[in-house]
Amino acid sequence: MDELTDVTITAEDANWLAEFTTRLINDGLAACGNIVGGVRSVYTWQGKVEQGTEALLVLHTRKQHVSAIIERVDAEHPDDTPQVLALPVSDAHPGYRDWLLQATGGA
Repeated sequence: MDELTDVTITAEDANWLAEFTTRLINDGLAACGNIVGGVRSVYTWQGKVEQGTEALLVLHTRKQHVSAIIERVDAEHPDDTPQVLALPVSDAHPGYRDWLLQATGGA
């Protein structure tokens, strides 16, 4: 059985994330993406603590699509080392689960 997975991706530009999400949905790699703007990020980069404002995408998909999504991020994301994390979904509303599976390649 396919495992539902959420993939988080950050970028400086929420519009870029929306366009990227649309391409993934059109290609059947994701069912939905939620974009939250104005996320304050604090992180280390090249030995220094940095801060910045980003947008966060939570992409809803199947585990089997994660590798293809990461490949697309590598090819299309404006950052050299983009934040991409895949998180297993432990449970879901049955109707939402069925819809997600149908939207990403059939149930």
